[in-house]
Amino acid sequence: MKKVIIIGGGIAGISLAYYLQKKKEIGKISILEKDNKIGGLCRSFKFKKIIYDIGPHIIFSKYKDILNQNINLLKNNIVKIKRSNKILYKKKIRIKYPFENQLSKLPNNDLKYVLKTFVNNKHASIKPKNMHEFFLKTFGKGITDLYLAPYNKKIWKLDPSKLDMQMVERIPQPPIKDIINSAKGKKTEGYKHQLFFYYPKKGGIQKLIDAYKSQLGSNVKIHKNIIIKKINSSKKELFFKKNRKNNKANYDLLINTSPLNTFYKYFKKNQKIRDKSKLLKYNSIIIALININYNIAGNNFAFNISDKDIIFHRICKLDFLGDNYSIQNTTTFLLEITFNPSDTKIFNNSRYIKNKIIEGMLKINFLKNKKDINFFSIKTFEYAYVIYNLQHRKTVDCLIKYYNKLNIKSLGRWGSWEYLNSDQVIKQSEILSKEIL
Repeated sequence: MKKVIIIGGGIAGISLAYYLQKKKEIGKISILEKDNKIGGLCRSFKFKKIIYDIGPHIIFSKYKDILNQNINLLKNNIVKIKRSNKILYKKKIRIKYPFENQLSKLPNNDLKYVLKTFVNNKHASIKPKNMHEFFLKTFGKGITDLYLAPYNKKIWKLDPSKLDMQMVERIPQPPIKDIINSAKGKKTEGYKHQLFFYYPKKGGIQKLIDAYKSQLGSNVKIHKNIIIKKINSSKKELFFKKNRKNNKANYDLLINTSPLNTFYKYFKKNQKIRDKSKLLKYNSIIIALININYNIAGNNFAFNISDKDIIFHRICKLDFLGDNYSIQNTTTFLLEITFNPSDTKIFNNSRYIKNKIIEGMLKINFLKNKKDINFFSIKTFEYAYVIYNLQHRKTVDCLIKYYNKLNIKSLGRWGSWEYLNSDQVIKQSEILSKEIL
């Protein structure tokens, strides 16, 4: 009976335990979580009767087995919702998401530019080597310049020419006919696999974590507020601190879901691995909750904003998710701001952030006067987005290979350093549970 230690109590660690506990070869499973609450990026918070997530989580998946499993685990606490997302173009024009779905809304000169550079695309024959070149080849210079390049630069804090091609599989490639019809004002649909999504009726995305946790048996123990100090892989020993007391645990299987870029610190000094780890890049995120004392923004969920002078790249109307995420006769928004973790000016300055948010909301007409704000809350999270820079694949493969030789498996968005949604993480857990046995 193998003793298993899982580092991290996010969706990766919890779902892996869910699968592993069913294996006859597995004995005791210990999940070590550094925070006082499990869930990682799938945590939910409550402020002034409003439950909100770390960004607008939704439940969907191309893996039908995972989607059905999530739906069944949530039982009666789940609702199916039809997407209604927009792009705020030049702060005011609402274009159906994705951008190419409603080109007829563009100002006349912009529409001509988009059509000309799409139909007569000079970049159509190139073999793209980065995200920017992919945009040019797939959408033409017009759509790239007007929306895709500035929006992605705003999210990633990096020019798309510095990002590799690993993200492009998430981007639908529209047929020429759809682009032409969109320009004529005919309705088209992109991202059809996300046209409908699911969400907990109440409690936020944390309820999905809670649902998996409720299925864990007596052989699974979750330990919170754990500070890992050292790992001796040759003796399969892990040293940690809890409640200011030093502890040691032995294991047969060790799985890491904590950030790969700092995992090297738990082992004997290895300069090559240390240097490789420091090449990994990521972005942090600020989540702002704001309630306005009237109903505004229509029956829509998310608005993407590429304008440089607006600090947030996305604003979501939580009321769209149902009555349990709404206060009568008001509107509650959740805003996202990505930033480089080295930018201490943003990281530590909530007053600056609040002022910039209010300034942005006034510019997009989602706020008439700052006196209309009922309440405001800001939270900062260091680890949010994995960045697929041009060194990503080679660097990650090197590190994963090194830890595999130490008989340590890597899992999840941060353990495997891949930009994975929660459904992809759960699928990864299912696959890993089979592979390690």
